[in-house]
Amino acid sequence: MSLLELRAPALAAPAGPLPAAPSPGRGRRYALWAAGLWLVSGLYLVPSDQQAVVTRFGAVVEPRALPGLHVAWPWPIDRVYRLKVRQLQRLVAGGDPSDTVLGRADASRSQFLTGDQNLIHVRAVVQYSVAEPAPYLFASEEVSAVVGGAVESELARCLSGRGVDAVLTTEKAAIQEEVRAGAQRLLNEYGAGVALASVNLESVLPPAEAAGAFREVASARADAARIVHEALGYASSILPQARGEARQLIESAEAYKQRKINEAAGDAARFHQVAAEYAKAAEVTGERLYQEAMVEILPKIRKLIVDAQGNLDLTIIRRGEPAPAAVAPAP
Repeated sequence: MSLLELRAPALAAPAGPLPAAPSPGRGRRYALWAAGLWLVSGLYLVPSDQQAVVTRFGAVVEPRALPGLHVAWPWPIDRVYRLKVRQLQRLVAGGDPSDTVLGRADASRSQFLTGDQNLIHVRAVVQYSVAEPAPYLFASEEVSAVVGGAVESELARCLSGRGVDAVLTTEKAAIQEEVRAGAQRLLNEYGAGVALASVNLESVLPPAEAAGAFREVASARADAARIVHEALGYASSILPQARGEARQLIESAEAYKQRKINEAAGDAARFHQVAAEYAKAAEVTGERLYQEAMVEILPKIRKLIVDAQGNLDLTIIRRGEPAPAAVAPAP
């Protein structure tokens, strides 16, 4: 038996029918369906509280996609990043309070030097949001660190121009606004895409070693302010009274002045009348004037009347008894 005859059973045709080859039309339909689904996956929706950034092979092609339905090339050509631009984010500059509670706080992070060479511990709470989505995503690796660094830098600059007393008492509001504006300028220069909403000085404390002295100074300052306010209150209450009394005195003086002027004018007019009558009848007018003067003067004085011989009734000088008036005889 030859070798060809031995291999013949192995080369024999299979017993059953062969399976049919796949149809070229069906494969094409599958490919079209897959391509359609891939293209449809490029549709994306941006919610009302978000904005999106679209990149194509890593390069930004749409820096700000507003809320709504949008179309982009499907992955891996385009990639969509959604951001909540209205959400406020919070960080603490100068050390987080939780670190203090856990005993791992770094005191140097909260120490700042004031303009009068005093150390002070300051912790500020910063709230910020996304202003420009594309720079926020790609301009810096860690946005919170950039924001915290800008705020701490501006805080150090502002405190270095003020005394410790002003920082602890009256300048907090001004410092907060100045730090927010200055840090925002720095972030704009960095192109961080961040908008600072507020900077609040949560804690402003002197060093523990000098806390007692600072409390005494603050207490003295509060006492001084209280005394000044009390003095101003007293002045506010006494000044209207003094002004009223002064006005009353002025009005009384004006009335007295006017009364005296009227009296003087009346006396002058009466004198002119008497002078005219005296010019007409000097003797009669003089006698009448003398009698009128005596009538006005004599009731006001103590009188001793003697007769023509110089006799005096001594009973008129007895103490406690009325003195009878002696009438002098006519000469």
